[in-house]
Amino acid sequence: MSNSDSRSSEETPSTRDALSSEIGKAAGKSSLSALGSAESLDAKTLIAAMGGVRGILEAILPGLVFLVAYTVSRQLLPAIVAASVIGVIFTIVRLIQRQTLLQAITGLIAIGISAALAAITGNAEDFYLPGFWTNGIYLIALAVSVFARWPLIGVLVGVLTGDGNGWRQDNGLRRFYAGLTWVWATMFALRLVIELPLYFAGSFVALGTIKLVLGIPLYAPLLVVTWLAVTSVRKKRAAAEHDHQT
Repeated sequence: MSNSDSRSSEETPSTRDALSSEIGKAAGKSSLSALGSAESLDAKTLIAAMGGVRGILEAILPGLVFLVAYTVSRQLLPAIVAASVIGVIFTIVRLIQRQTLLQAITGLIAIGISAALAAITGNAEDFYLPGFWTNGIYLIALAVSVFARWPLIGVLVGVLTGDGNGWRQDNGLRRFYAGLTWVWATMFALRLVIELPLYFAGSFVALGTIKLVLGIPLYAPLLVVTWLAVTSVRKKRAAAEHDHQT
């Protein structure tokens, strides 16, 4: 029996079900779940996949306001207050409209941690420290998933499409999902490779600007390309299976 067969035989149904259940909870809330099919993929769908216009603003504005405020004033307190106020406003608006608070509260907590680090150290660049940790965690998780033969892109697609874990029995499909997972890992690695030298060099303006550029402007196209690639492969394999059966 090969190593791959041995690993597959050790995965009991209960283990697979538990894993799929936990990942499914997260996948249902993921950006991929909002993209739908290639036919319905348009600007509106893409914006929805990123949390809507408000979600995009919540992701961009606090960092942008902090960057502008500190660049103009060269004072940490005004910059911290300005960024925090933006986060609070988004949270209050969602609360008033009785909308989901998770994204706004998560963003507010992130702003609070970033602001606290910058205030404690007195370095404006430390406002961006949590982002480095986040990118590093995503990078490690994606890489580990490939080495564990459970590439996260494949897992997410399996849950979102209802295909389950059947793709793992197809070596070609598993390699395809592993490749896509490495592409996403590369994005997070690219951010760290470019941003960390700027952080250690104390280049605040350059760091803040690059973080904005490597944020949604990089994430959104990759999200679209990923879903288009997945949709194309799934269609081709479905057509091949249909032709084989007929």
